[in-house]
Amino acid sequence: MDSENIIIIDGQSLPFTPGETILQVARRNDIQIPTICFLKGATPTGRCRICLVEIEGEKDLVQSCIFPATPGLSIRTDSRQVIQERRQNLELLMASGQHNCLSQDMAEDSWADFQLKATDPEEHHDTCPAYGVCRLQELAIQYEAKTDPSQQRRTPYPIENINPFIVRDFSRCILCGRCIKACNEIQVNNVIRFDSDDSATRVVTDGDRPLRDSDCVFCGECVQVCPVGALVPKQDVLGGRLQAEAKKVRTTCSYCGVGCQINLHVKDNRVIRVTGEEGIGPNFGSLCVKGRFGYDFINVPDRLKTPLIREDGRLQEASWGKALNLVAEKLALIKKGSGPDSIGIMCSARITNEENYLTQKFTRAVLGTNNIDHCARL
Repeated sequence: MDSENIIIIDGQSLPFTPGETILQVARRNDIQIPTICFLKGATPTGRCRICLVEIEGEKDLVQSCIFPATPGLSIRTDSRQVIQERRQNLELLMASGQHNCLSQDMAEDSWADFQLKATDPEEHHDTCPAYGVCRLQELAIQYEAKTDPSQQRRTPYPIENINPFIVRDFSRCILCGRCIKACNEIQVNNVIRFDSDDSATRVVTDGDRPLRDSDCVFCGECVQVCPVGALVPKQDVLGGRLQAEAKKVRTTCSYCGVGCQINLHVKDNRVIRVTGEEGIGPNFGSLCVKGRFGYDFINVPDRLKTPLIREDGRLQEASWGKALNLVAEKLALIKKGSGPDSIGIMCSARITNEENYLTQKFTRAVLGTNNIDHCARL
């Protein structure tokens, strides 16, 4: 690395590689610069203007996510001007839509009282489903940004919820563009884009169709990267669940053999949401529609939890030992009387890959047949 490729951030002399931005150099050296629109792995846009920094000798602040690191720059990330402009930009974003997680508390006389109330989940059960995991809310609290609720912009677009998985609430969209970057550059599905008419700019599909009628495959990447409550899983809205109250449990998705790393969000011993584990392969946070949304069967009230054996024409609960012995006896009789190829086994995508492996070994090595299939193929 060229010894001349040095910039100074908050008094620290830091090397950089040509082509890096100020934000990249800062993050590599554990210097925190807040962002909303920035998305790792996608081209930066500088739309939110929260990552502003001050460069010595420059009149105006610059967006660190798009400003290239060049030799000799001296940068301040926390000057009075930087803090003030970040706060102003946050207030503009808050006024751009219906961010009611905070607006109901804006009249608090004491900032400490406001902060305590804003971070108490019990105060907000009927507000935004993204409450507690909203990046805008987090930064608004940090920078003491407030707006007058009466000044919040009203959107002319209704909520779109006519699909099984995602609710699009245009009133909460801050037009950061993260969903577009995720769809077009991370997943490369190219389903959504910015569009504007005479009234406002918004995120649309081709022909401005609902997601249900578009080319969307419902991978949910847009939901995972949305920093506010504009895109949320439908279960969050219908169930009134607060993700902030849930415990995250890391595990491996069992729907196929890729081995995607996922987080189960568990509350009251129920899985209420699934997200991809970012920064770790093989999926780096991305998931398919099954991995992200196909978990409802876990919580189905009438899900079988005990083996059932038919006796006298009725299904009766039985122990695992009794059920397995009965199955073994029946399979042995069928194999002896009609041959192994008279038996077929169906595997399930809702059990682990290891269990499916054992099933095919049992089918081939014990029963002696290759008649085995998998529900995912159908």
